[in-house]
Amino acid sequence: MSAVRFGGIGDEAAPDLAGQIDALQQLGWDELELRTVDGVWIADLPLPRIEEAAAALRQHGIRTCGIAARIGNWASDVTDGPSADDRELDALGTRAALLGTHRVRVMSYPNRTGLPEAEWRLRVLRRMRRLADRAHRGGLLLLHENCQGWAGSSVDNTLDLMDSAGGPGLRLLHDTGNGIAYGYDGFELLRRTVGHVEHLHVKDAVGGGADTRYVLPGAGDARLADTLRLLTARGWHGVWSLEPHLATRPHEGLAADGRTESGFVAAGRALTALVEREVLPHSPGWRLVPGGLVLDAPVPRPADGREGVVSDAG
Repeated sequence: MSAVRFGGIGDEAAPDLAGQIDALQQLGWDELELRTVDGVWIADLPLPRIEEAAAALRQHGIRTCGIAARIGNWASDVTDGPSADDRELDALGTRAALLGTHRVRVMSYPNRTGLPEAEWRLRVLRRMRRLADRAHRGGLLLLHENCQGWAGSSVDNTLDLMDSAGGPGLRLLHDTGNGIAYGYDGFELLRRTVGHVEHLHVKDAVGGGADTRYVLPGAGDARLADTLRLLTARGWHGVWSLEPHLATRPHEGLAADGRTESGFVAAGRALTALVEREVLPHSPGWRLVPGGLVLDAPVPRPADGREGVVSDAG
């Protein structure tokens, strides 16, 4: 039986683990994606702190659905040496095992030094093949997010990455709102890459570029309802992980401080309302259950054979 679980990136709600757990519990969800705890990236947290976190999550019945790495992210450059990435991947291998997950979010290296496009591509693919192999041998799965970096800059580059480096060590993480911020059609990216997608980040936005403003799910221009209907039409299963960016935006140096309203719980409720209002009526066989969705019957294939393709209707 296919199932979708609702979860979220914890530090979008609160800096401390207790606050992250509380936000999930307010929503009735039990999937937590870990990026930082008390402002410290998971790869840098001492192992005793990881063991304490794992025990607290077990106590509250919460699963770790993935860990965010800094590998290839907005603070890196494609010309950086490999040693920092190797250390982070090794550290996350140990921590992921303690937390009960094997999924690690990565990106594909901004080109801050202005290398020619062809050289940027070659360097990224070389690094990603190596990292994916290293991850697979260590029992990890890398999830490439369509964010800053070579492969996140176009549909063709994403498909090129999967053709060149995809496999048991590398799949895709699709972020629903990144297309608004980076100037491409995020729904079209998903439509063409959905067969490679293992994990979903849920956000919505308006504007674009430097004028991007993040809003509650369903209130923006990211075609979020179309995106979720595409996934249910395929019988997709996995986690829809909330990353609303209403208060926390690491690439801008912004973080929820625990003293102000992060908007995480409001965004979670907006997501559930959107699913009830605009997704389930167009998703035969699916129904809401505590913490997510289940599919009770096989998904019928479209008559034209284009599995997972939905109309542009809102």
